[in-house]
Parts: sequence; structure tokens; C-alpha cells
Amino acid sequence: MRLRIAFVFAVLAVSPVSAEELCPKYGKCVPADQFACQEVDRSSVVTRVCYNEAKAYMIIRLKKTDYHYCDVDPATVSDLLTSQSIGRFYNKHIKGSATNGRFDCRTHPVPTF
Repeated sequence: MRLRIAFVFAVLAVSPVSAEELCPKYGKCVPADQFACQEVDRSSVVTRVCYNEAKAYMIIRLKKTDYHYCDVDPATVSDLLTSQSIGRFYNKHIKGSATNGRFDCRTHPVPTF
């Protein structure tokens, strides 16, 4: 009996707890429950926007790939979600160049969760 209990405990100790994560292409996976996420159905490019206001961190899904942006203020997220063209707003105000951008996580601190 003692051996059986040890085996059950070992299995439970290593079994992962399944929780949704957001995994941006160039960043680390983070727990989705730390974000307010909104599905977007009126854009052909942007399909989901997830934002953690306390950490000013946004993860945006473009088609099927998530990308992350750092030091994003709440007004920018609101403007993105209410813009006439979400894709155009993203391209003009959020998307960075190949080396830098206003919210580029390569030049702004990436929060930890």
C-alpha cells in the first residue's frame, strides 16, 4: 500500500495544471488570466487583443500569431479597439520597425508574471 501512495503522489506532483497561456512569438508565455482579452471580429488582421493595464503590457493576435508590446498606455488600447480600422491603427500607431518602435519590447522592459 505504501508504494502505491508514493506513486500517486509522484504522478500528481509532476502533472501540469492546464491553464490557458498567451505565448507571444518573441516573448515568454504568460498566464491568460492576468489579462483582459477581447476577441476582434471586425478586422481581417487583428483577431484578439489582451491587455494587462497594471503592467502596461499588450499581447495582440495578428491572424494566428501573438505579438507582445510593452509600456502600452490604456488610451492607446482603447483607441485601437474603437478605431474605424483596427489594422490601420495598429500599423500606424503600434507596430514597430525592424529595429525599434514606440512599444517595442526589445527596448522597453518586459514585465514578469
